[in-house]
Amino acid sequence: MTVLNFIAAAVLAGAPLLYGTLGEILTEKSGNLNLGVEGMLFMGGVAGLCGSYFYEQYAVNPIGAVSAIIALVCAFLAAAAGAAIYSFLTITLRANQNVTGLALTIFGAGLGNLVGDSIAMSNATKVMAAGAATKAAFNTALFPEFLSKLPVVGKILFSYDFLVYLALLTAVILALFLKKTRRGLNLRAVGENAAAADAAGIAVNRYRYLATIIGGGISGLGGLYIVMNSGNGVGGVWVHNCINGVGWLAVALVIFATWNPLRAILGSLLFGALSVARLYFPLGIPAQIYDMLPYLATIAVLIGVSMRAKRENQPPGALGVPYFRENR
Repeated sequence: MTVLNFIAAAVLAGAPLLYGTLGEILTEKSGNLNLGVEGMLFMGGVAGLCGSYFYEQYAVNPIGAVSAIIALVCAFLAAAAGAAIYSFLTITLRANQNVTGLALTIFGAGLGNLVGDSIAMSNATKVMAAGAATKAAFNTALFPEFLSKLPVVGKILFSYDFLVYLALLTAVILALFLKKTRRGLNLRAVGENAAAADAAGIAVNRYRYLATIIGGGISGLGGLYIVMNSGNGVGGVWVHNCINGVGWLAVALVIFATWNPLRAILGSLLFGALSVARLYFPLGIPAQIYDMLPYLATIAVLIGVSMRAKRENQPPGALGVPYFRENR
């Protein structure tokens, strides 16, 4: 039973990582390197909670499903807005991508904490918290209870809320988009060689804008998950600095997954397992050692990828390189 609980906890811990990783994979496939994932998670988390919070404040009889949809839309749009700012600065104004991404992280973290703390301090409870209907919508298993009670597979496959399954579905759709569709192939061409893609008639800037903005929105859903779902039914509360470095782990996980959405599923599960391992298998070592394990795993993968030098495991050829059409 301990092993089953550990696997289930790893899935829950890996879900926000998967959202952040998928969003960044889509962004980097276009050639943009957005290091602002942490900031977009903050923006998505606080916007989603604000959306459901104000809906419940003004609705006579709040409906959990409606509140969940509002939270999803608000989280996606807020994080997408942050990514749009990044896109305008790096694509149109040709600002440095690394510096702009770091600035977005600082801006998003500051904005999230400012909005979350200010709303919390303005109400009687001094906490911005979702109501019972919203908490139930985000913390109730998607499938019927009898499925979760099936031996072995029930706990592992059928005991999660809808955001976990949405993350898995997003990974599959993104993988099919990049591998099987013309627009996905065009996007990969932009990320590999923007000049060649432009010469072939592909709108480089349009693809980079759309991929970065949509990727940012997907990342924002990871922030919403962190705020709304704690895995024990008591989520839906804003806590200062609640994202706590998940965005940086997602950036590392992109490398670990070698820019492959399906590998990101396995990588997020592994990273999630490493993050909760100390709760289930205490070895008497400092907690900081456990926190280092995902990054050590990423370093090991980087070394392995560099030694094998397989092209499909390498980053996009034009990653982080701005495209100036006049220099083509």
